Amino acid sequence: MASDAMKRLRGARKYLAPDGGLAGSSNFVRLWVLALATYGVGDIVTTIAIIEHSPDLREANALVRLSVDAFGIYGLALLKYAVFGITLAISLVAAADDDEFFAYLPPVVLSLVGTFTMVYNVRLLIG
Repeated sequence: MASDAMKRLRGARKYLAPDGGLAGSSNFVRLWVLALATYGVGDIVTTIAIIEHSPDLREANALVRLSVDAFGIYGLALLKYAVFGITLAISLVAAADDDEFFAYLPPVVLSLVGTFTMVYNVRLLIG
């Protein structure tokens, strides 16, 4: 079963070529860049600002809190980028199967979650 998934992931590489496939489309790439900017950077930076500079505030997500308590800021980044990597893999497998819905769903969800949490964190920091 795992071998089959790895074959599909290797097969998804052809979709990253600029000349073809769903993953090679500019919309696919733009959505992942947006997900990286909002979830991968914006959410992490604002969460770190809260953790480091707001003693009255604490992380609301229990899993993130546990990770930060155990590994500090690196635990936060590791957890966030693990989620990012898993959703990217799901998206690439879906793109390899030409499943547009599941290819586009992960970056859209990450972008929405990242935008919401980033804006919410900024609001908390402002007061």
